Amino acid sequence: MVHVAIVGAYGSAGVAAADELLERRGELDDLELTLIDDGDPGGGLCILRGCMPSKDVLSAGQHRYQARHDDRLEGVPEVDPEAVVARKDEHVSSFAEHRRGHVHDLAEREGVEFLRESARFVDDRVLAVRGRRLEPDYVVIATGSVPNIPDLPGIDDVPIRTSADVLDATAFPESGLVLGNGYISLELGPYLSEVGDVDLTVIEHDERPLDAFPDAYGDAILELYREQFGIEVLTTTDEKRLERTDDGGVRLVAERMAEDGTGGDATELTVEADELYCFTGRKPNLEGLDLEKTGIEPGSGWVGSTMQALDDDRVFVVGDANGREPILHVAKEQGFAAAANVVHHAREENLEPYANVPHHVIFSGLGVYPVARVGHTPATAADSGMDAFVVTREASSDGVFKTKDHPEGRATLVVDANSGSVLGYQGVHLHADVMAKTMQIVVEMGLDVREVPNRAYHPTTPEILDGLFREACAELEDRQQCVGPDSRDTAL
Repeated sequence: MVHVAIVGAYGSAGVAAADELLERRGELDDLELTLIDDGDPGGGLCILRGCMPSKDVLSAGQHRYQARHDDRLEGVPEVDPEAVVARKDEHVSSFAEHRRGHVHDLAEREGVEFLRESARFVDDRVLAVRGRRLEPDYVVIATGSVPNIPDLPGIDDVPIRTSADVLDATAFPESGLVLGNGYISLELGPYLSEVGDVDLTVIEHDERPLDAFPDAYGDAILELYREQFGIEVLTTTDEKRLERTDDGGVRLVAERMAEDGTGGDATELTVEADELYCFTGRKPNLEGLDLEKTGIEPGSGWVGSTMQALDDDRVFVVGDANGREPILHVAKEQGFAAAANVVHHAREENLEPYANVPHHVIFSGLGVYPVARVGHTPATAADSGMDAFVVTREASSDGVFKTKDHPEGRATLVVDANSGSVLGYQGVHLHADVMAKTMQIVVEMGLDVREVPNRAYHPTTPEILDGLFREACAELEDRQQCVGPDSRDTAL
């Protein structure tokens, strides 16, 4: 018999691992599966506090922004925050109920038990749950993540608002100070500005956001946020300490480097606001597991590509809990991979490493100007030593963006200079999130750009992709005297 315990069974990674184990139980002599989760109401981070509720509330802001942005329309619609939150709660409740129902259905299957309790380690692969001592052969940790609150002097003296607070907010302050300028800030900052009419100041450590992208992408986002949403972004700025103001607000003392980033002319500045928003990312939710009672030491690189903890090859860590890539679809894939490797390990077979082609979307600019990435960026291709070239196209080059009243943004294609294979795509423009799926297919199938149709079947927003394909074929032709597919101009 092989006994597997999954700690965090309501989350996307935990459910994926359970589903895969039960799908493959015929490959084991016998399988006993214990599902453990103390979630209330239960349903997993993505459903309750992550991508699903955030997109729900962002849509209200998107509708208002686009109406306000269009000078052909008269009047600006008012957003009812209570209605926004009520609808979000209704949807989340339905999604979470479906997830709980699935987990509870699994628990009805032979050899499966569900414990709605917390679990903690008392020894290597020994768990204490509801007064019971469990000694499974394998443990899968899928406990998700929690907000990462920075260790900043004075932060314990001021009230903090996290992304979860924003998702539930029906009233807003006049002004807000935002720490962090990653994906959480890029998504929720415009919402606070548009729906809450909050006067926001954002602290950005670097010269621009989106450090994994070409500089022009971060510059485009800065321009959009400053001009379209009225958000003040203080770049090359580091927090020093926080203080509570006499009227109950927050004061930040910070240091801002010179424009050239040398730090030679750094100046001290202060920023005051009514509320402090910590959008400083998330960290693995490991507190309370008592991992110190095992031989496992979490830290950089503590989970390998097979999803095994490096200190214990019978403990698998998946999803946000391993800190490798905290994204929903990756969490599910890691859950599937971990379950498969549990089976391989039990059968004394070779394990399979998990590797994925990066495909991320940030719903920046209220989802009107989403940032998408699939595969390699110019920087990662260069770091990998690839012989690749890059073509870039401005959204304003395609008339369809103008007709849709959003000509801002750009897109980039990374192409192998020898084979013509598309290695990566990045976009920051209207509907870049939708185009990302098409580009995922192109990249993950390793398609030669010369074999990808480069003509629109109808004038649509994805014409920006057709333009990139044509430009890439022309570049290849210059390099290899290649003959690309039909290159008819489809611009409006």
